[in-house]
Amino acid sequence: MIARLRPLTTRWTSFVPVLAVVLLVFTWGRDLPGAIVALVTLVLAGAVLAAVHHAEVIAHKVGEPFGSLVLAVAVTIIEVALIVTLMADGGDKSSTLARDTVFAAVMITCNGIVGLCLLVASLRHRTAVFNPEGTGAALATVATLATLSLVLPTFTTSKPGPEFSSVQLTFAALSSLILYGLFVTTQTVRHRDYFLPITRQGEVITVDDHAQVPSKRAALISLGLLGLALIGVVGLAKGVSPTIESGVAAADLPHAVVGVIIALLVLLPETIAAVRSARRDRVQTSLNLALGSAMASIGLTIPAVALASIWLSGPLVLGLGPTHMVLLALTVVVSSLTVVPGRATPLQGGVHLVLFAAYLELALNP
Repeated sequence: MIARLRPLTTRWTSFVPVLAVVLLVFTWGRDLPGAIVALVTLVLAGAVLAAVHHAEVIAHKVGEPFGSLVLAVAVTIIEVALIVTLMADGGDKSSTLARDTVFAAVMITCNGIVGLCLLVASLRHRTAVFNPEGTGAALATVATLATLSLVLPTFTTSKPGPEFSSVQLTFAALSSLILYGLFVTTQTVRHRDYFLPITRQGEVITVDDHAQVPSKRAALISLGLLGLALIGVVGLAKGVSPTIESGVAAADLPHAVVGVIIALLVLLPETIAAVRSARRDRVQTSLNLALGSAMASIGLTIPAVALASIWLSGPLVLGLGPTHMVLLALTVVVSSLTVVPGRATPLQGGVHLVLFAAYLELALNP
């Protein structure tokens, strides 16, 4: 009996993504009772773990930095589709949805994931080592995208309020796509070695020998299952959002907390994959995942909502308030100081985690 059950336990990562999508089909747009919410949450957790497994299979097949890029872009595309879907529902709250979601993603990735990975790697291996050239290029791109898309709308005068005019929004969308395209080209073609893990002596690690390289068929299967798992993660997170909203309202917390919780759920696959890489002393891979996710979140979301604004009614508020601009500026400064040496101690990880804690605290008590 044990011998018969073992194959099932080893193939759960294949069953759970399909189960998540099936459950999503039957629960989408419906009011869920408590027992179903508990089931959805359980399957959601399983889909997150399955997504991480299949992303690692793909990453091991195609190598870095392509593996990190696949997971970051896949999650972001589905997240963008979710944002546009929620904005289509209308309502006053949808006007700031894109801004709140993108900023939450930036804070979670640049402070939460980066800080956690630096802390884990430095505690386990004394110091966390990475390539400052590649990480610095990624950070510069994230900072530019965030400033052009989330800070400038607060100071423009062509339209009242923290909004872009049509021409300005078009420029921001095109700039986001161009910058993201340039970065991907740099990361995967011209300067791929800048984004590969390095040894403590500064040598680039071009071959990852921690496991046997999967076959092309296995990698393609994992790619399909990764897509199903991510659809399940984002869709089921949307499904449990009414329960989360009720809990947030019952606790008398700001409505923006809902967006933070949903962003945390959606970014769980990247978080787990990044921490696993940090434990294996592949900090560059962790930073590729974190900063790549932040970059994709801005570079793909802004063009998508700009296009959607053609047929969506209501304003599109992108400009950050003063408190969030201070947090963003401090994040850019601290991240720059972290990246320059090419190595980090637990102190740097702790600083980023404190910034992330400050963001969460201000989300709860603005």
